[in-house]
Amino acid sequence: MMKGKISVLLGVLISSILVFLTGCAPQNGPGGHGGPGGPGGRPPSPENEEIQARLGDTSILMGSVVVPVSVEACGTGAGFSRLVCLTDLLKSSASSEVLELLQLDYSVEKAQSWSNLPAGAFPSRPGVFLGELTSDQLGIVKAILQEAAGSAENEGFDEMVQTLNADDYIGTVSTDYKAGYSSYNSKIAFLGTPSSTGTWQLYYGGHHFAFSNTYTDGQLSGATPSFRGIEPFPSFEMNGRVNVPLLQERDAFAALLNSLSKTQKSAATLDGTYRDILAGPQADDAIPEEQEGLSVTELDESQVALLLAAVQTYVGDIDDADAKVYMDRYTAELADTVLGFSGTTDMDSEDDYVRIHGPSLWIEFSLQSNKSTNEKGNHPHSVWRDITSDYGGQL
Repeated sequence: MMKGKISVLLGVLISSILVFLTGCAPQNGPGGHGGPGGPGGRPPSPENEEIQARLGDTSILMGSVVVPVSVEACGTGAGFSRLVCLTDLLKSSASSEVLELLQLDYSVEKAQSWSNLPAGAFPSRPGVFLGELTSDQLGIVKAILQEAAGSAENEGFDEMVQTLNADDYIGTVSTDYKAGYSSYNSKIAFLGTPSSTGTWQLYYGGHHFAFSNTYTDGQLSGATPSFRGIEPFPSFEMNGRVNVPLLQERDAFAALLNSLSKTQKSAATLDGTYRDILAGPQADDAIPEEQEGLSVTELDESQVALLLAAVQTYVGDIDDADAKVYMDRYTAELADTVLGFSGTTDMDSEDDYVRIHGPSLWIEFSLQSNKSTNEKGNHPHSVWRDITSDYGGQL
């Protein structure tokens, strides 16, 4: 317990120093000690100047991107071999300049370089911007993401598209032109060479998104950290559709929390106020060792089903076969899993927060005030981590 408290205090001290040096709020902060940051105030640097020169402000319209006929060479059967074939196809179509940004050596340090911040505020995010690719290359990227991600409505690939649409929306209302609010500015990279041997990661993300599937010797060895955020929330119209990403996560948690009895709610209530998630970007050691909250053994059968439905909204972001492996593991660990929350049970107010903490599983959902749209309201940050297989267990 003491170790966890020391880690939190050190995190607060480091965040305070960063605020003093850069004029920015930290990217994330533990409950009652900080909050999310905006993109302004970064000091000039060669890296940031290079990113600023590459930023775009147009929509890639990922939802309507056409998958090229060339992907037929990789077959139609879902699986790892098709995924590798698609990555090879994308690389073979790339110029030397694009390939230099797309194909990188693997390192845990690179894999950890993800953020909730937009491209202009986090220049160290690796990869090539989606907007720097040709239309055919974007179609191959679409096929890659569809292969690796879940196919359910509002989950997996569909959630990716809606989050890209959110950045396009923010780009229409934001006054911070250097932030890079546009679907153009999300990135994709291969950390390590995609192959049936060795370790490599499919790195995809940008503002409010991190998808980090790690593969080792032809098998998925880690699907986390998996970060999602969305603004505006809970819904908005953009790019020809109504977008509701993370609404299903919020509703699943609200259904679970509102099912609790008075006694169960008391046991599940966490101390303090949580203004953001704990285990966000650059906070890989923030998960407390000690569990806090209501044991899942105190839930009845219907409540356990509601909890698993909430977990499924995260695990379902990866392909079905791999998602089943994770769900089976988390179900087997339910007796050692706890539920905790702070704020209201409806999960619709600022500082509402909920987490699920098991031997392997860590999920957080946090509501905070809007930062990028200048509109009244709240928006969520959320993360799924697997304590045993973050970054493919490479730590």
